[in-house]
Amino acid sequence: MTDIDWDALRRVAIEATTRAYVPYSHYPVGAAALATDGRVVAGCNVENAGYGVTLCAECGLVSDLVYSGGGQLVAFLCVNKDGETIMPCGRCRQLLFEHAAPGMLLETVSGVRTIDEVLPDAFGPRDLEQVR
Repeated sequence: MTDIDWDALRRVAIEATTRAYVPYSHYPVGAAALATDGRVVAGCNVENAGYGVTLCAECGLVSDLVYSGGGQLVAFLCVNKDGETIMPCGRCRQLLFEHAAPGMLLETVSGVRTIDEVLPDAFGPRDLEQVR
C-alpha cells in the first residue's frame, strides 16, 4: 500500500483532538493511522489527575485498532489542536512498533520516516521468541 492520503489522516487526527479530555494540560492530541485492511483508526489523549495514569492518543489509537478488528498499522500521524504534526514520545513509539506493519510510515516533524528510523534497534516480539 503505497498511496497514503496524509491529508485525510490529518483530518481524522484533527477531529480526534476535539474529543480529547485535557483538563490539566489543555493540550489536546489526536492521532490517526491507516491499517493494513484500509481502515482508518484514531485516538485522542485522555488525562487523569494521577498524571501517570494519563493515556496518550497513541494508546487510544492502538485500542481502536485492536477493538475494530486488529491488523497492523501502515501509516501514522499525530497532531496538536492546530493540526501541526507532533512526534510520539519514546513510549508511544514502542507501542506503535508492536502493531506496525514492516516499514510503517510516520509523518514526523522532520518528514515521513519509517518506524525503524524513529525507533532503531527496537525491542519487540521477535526478541521474546528468541528466548523461548
